[in-house]
Amino acid sequence: MKLVVQRVAHASVEVEGKITGKIDEGLMVLVGFGENDSEKEADYLARKVSKLRVFPDDDGKMNRSLLDIKGKLLLVPQFTLYGKVKKYRPSFHRAMSPDRATELFDYFTEKCREYVEVETGVFGAFMKVDLLNNGPVTIILEKDFED
Repeated sequence: MKLVVQRVAHASVEVEGKITGKIDEGLMVLVGFGENDSEKEADYLARKVSKLRVFPDDDGKMNRSLLDIKGKLLLVPQFTLYGKVKKYRPSFHRAMSPDRATELFDYFTEKCREYVEVETGVFGAFMKVDLLNNGPVTIILEKDFED
């Protein structure tokens, strides 16, 4: 499982002209699932992203989490995180099948909601993502219990 986490001043996702998820200060997270991922990886990363200390404290050090600042998560499903490029066209054979990935995305969303407020994009839809990266701060989180 892979997450691309960006600290944002605000972010939103639009599908077919309708906003499906919108947050102010918080984290916008691109979420990808590999073919062998399970609820175990989702549980681990839901806890990790919610407690990730990437927001500044009073001294300007990254020492606060979403929980500390009462920020929100915007989760955006993105199977292309598992794209491999040997030549010029990416291959997605290591990405999880769409049916299973939809289930796991929904599961991951609910696990994150145990910690913080969550908005989402729409799995399998063409999405327009708008964000104002705050920092910029971008962190990649990965977990594969198969390793």
